[in-house]
Amino acid sequence: MTDVRAVAEAEFEDWQRALNTGFLREPVLEPEQLEARRRQFVPGRLLGAFDGGRCVATFRSFAQEITAVGGAPVAADAISNVTVSPTHRRRGLLTGMMGRDLAAAKERGDVVATLIAAEYPIYGRYGFGPATWTTEWTVEVPRAGLDPRWSGPEDGGRIDLVDGADVRKLGPELHQRMRRATPGAVDRSELWWQTNTGAVRFHKEWTEPFYGVYRGASGEVEGLVSYKADDVWHGKQPDDTADARGLLAVTPAAERALWRYLCSIDWITKVRSGPRGPDDLLPFYLPDPRAARVTTHADWLWVRILDVVRALEARTYEGSGELVFEVVDRAGLAGGRFRLDASPDGVSCTPAAGAAVDLTLPVDELATVWLGDGSLARLAALGRVEEAREGAARKADALFRTAGRPWCPDLF
Repeated sequence: MTDVRAVAEAEFEDWQRALNTGFLREPVLEPEQLEARRRQFVPGRLLGAFDGGRCVATFRSFAQEITAVGGAPVAADAISNVTVSPTHRRRGLLTGMMGRDLAAAKERGDVVATLIAAEYPIYGRYGFGPATWTTEWTVEVPRAGLDPRWSGPEDGGRIDLVDGADVRKLGPELHQRMRRATPGAVDRSELWWQTNTGAVRFHKEWTEPFYGVYRGASGEVEGLVSYKADDVWHGKQPDDTADARGLLAVTPAAERALWRYLCSIDWITKVRSGPRGPDDLLPFYLPDPRAARVTTHADWLWVRILDVVRALEARTYEGSGELVFEVVDRAGLAGGRFRLDASPDGVSCTPAAGAAVDLTLPVDELATVWLGDGSLARLAALGRVEEAREGAARKADALFRTAGRPWCPDLF
């Protein structure tokens, strides 16, 4: 009989082997990598399914903050490392682990749960909906129309190359500034900065990237980029690609300068942007935006609402109006009838058991619009949202939609 339970610290190596098996990686880690990954162990937050004493399914959650529309931090249950070994598929193991974790998150008082879905069809049945999307571009530098004589920012700022130790000092504060202004962005722990700069290594294969920092005319750090490059030549002609592993900027000047810098490096003929917000300005920094070709466009951060009232009261609203809606939640975690009264001056969301309903929607569809993306009118056209009053979905869109699209820069 398979037993779903919290993982003891002594079982971590077996749990990690099952994790690697589920993700089709080399099952056994070197001792150094295993010890590095032990830093992620939090009692009660690692779950596993065990059959005959062997771990055959994995699940990890951890405390997270996600930025709501308007900049407020919201307590989230971040879910990661979800696998089921190929010998134990279709036995309800994920359902058992997910149900246990979400119930604990609700009990803790987490407002939402979050995850990055490896496969689209899995998580909707647990009440998750795609709340942010991501787009990746490949810039063909010779086609971009940029001046090849560019030698640095023209606004009094400068770009300096730094190392991982500098990034660990400068990056956290810069990221905090960025995420407060970015709905969908999540916090980064000290361990995140260590593993993403090589101070702690989860994998044997670590290649040190290049790091560039943009400082404005005042000397303040306003942007940071991490990138790697390959080494490709055709005959005596270079054809190298710069891969941006992460670009943070808190001003348009910093963002523009860092993209321009990547496109100006000698031998670089292509720049891959890495995951960006779907309305990122990158193509429009180029004289010829068509030189930035979309290579990926997909769902990214998935959200599961655990507390409707706190989730909707945490964010701000650009429009004004009142809406009564019914949330259908088969898991019984966040369902009910609610009245939303919102304006740029404030918001209240209260239970409204006896009120006439404008809209009825599943909890996963509420998640798709919570961060300001998606469209209830489109969902109604698709039959996923039911309008009790004609025009209610468009009225709701006027409340929920935002000028810019949400974005989560992180994979977790």
